[in-house]
Amino acid sequence: MTLSRPAVRDLLTSRGLAPRRDLGQNFVADPNTVRRIAHLAGVGAGDHVLEIGAGLGSLTIALADTGAAVTAVEVDHGLVGVLAEVVGGYANVTVVEADATRLDWATLLGDHDQWVLVANLPYNIATPLVADVLDGVPAVRRMLVMVQREVAERLAARPKEEGRSLLSVLIQLHATVRRRFGVPAGAFVPPPKVDSAVVEIVPDAARAERARARPQLTALLKFAFQARRKTLRRGLADHVDEAALARAPAEVLARRPEELSEEEWLALADVLGAPSDACAAG
Repeated sequence: MTLSRPAVRDLLTSRGLAPRRDLGQNFVADPNTVRRIAHLAGVGAGDHVLEIGAGLGSLTIALADTGAAVTAVEVDHGLVGVLAEVVGGYANVTVVEADATRLDWATLLGDHDQWVLVANLPYNIATPLVADVLDGVPAVRRMLVMVQREVAERLAARPKEEGRSLLSVLIQLHATVRRRFGVPAGAFVPPPKVDSAVVEIVPDAARAERARARPQLTALLKFAFQARRKTLRRGLADHVDEAALARAPAEVLARRPEELSEEEWLALADVLGAPSDACAAG
């Protein structure tokens, strides 16, 4: 069983509820979409799934039908009771009322160290939540997140591709990212003003450790992307000593920040070192 668009509307109307703009609520209500996400999750009996922003339970049901143990997190107190009723027939679903941006991850995930996070994320929390999970929740081994199409493109964009940005590099320094499929606005109740897309994110512990070992890297990236229309030589000139720039490969410095791969950024950080306070002040 999955919730269709009419079923979602009826649930909201019968309980006197309405989508909350302050929480960015757009409920996925297309059976094909939720089944496809559940299939891509690749989970079954014995697996553990964490769903963020469960809403009325349309995606929750599709995940529960796989046989996996699903922990469904929802922040809206008005929806939690309805969600519990919708999934009440599933012994493998646990409903948790909590704010995903303030989760006690250790308590929530317990002793299990192999979780798949699946979510229809409100646009306003998508990027910070993904970053927080990559940075501090190693028990989450994969993520399938539905986000605004533009955000999906930025998350997944490779060097020289449209959408390549500071966000692309920062996320891909910690994970492998793939855009899986698009989701039209009509798949939601109410329909948002933009289309969405599902992105698969697989954390890479070794790659993340290499990035963390170079604390200067984040500052270099931010300075470079602030001047993204300039070559790296010009964009970093006010922030990196000329002597350090002279040590870097000329062909790398002649490119723009969105053209470099994560490996090239790691190598460049080793050569340039930390941005100079004196240069930055100038």
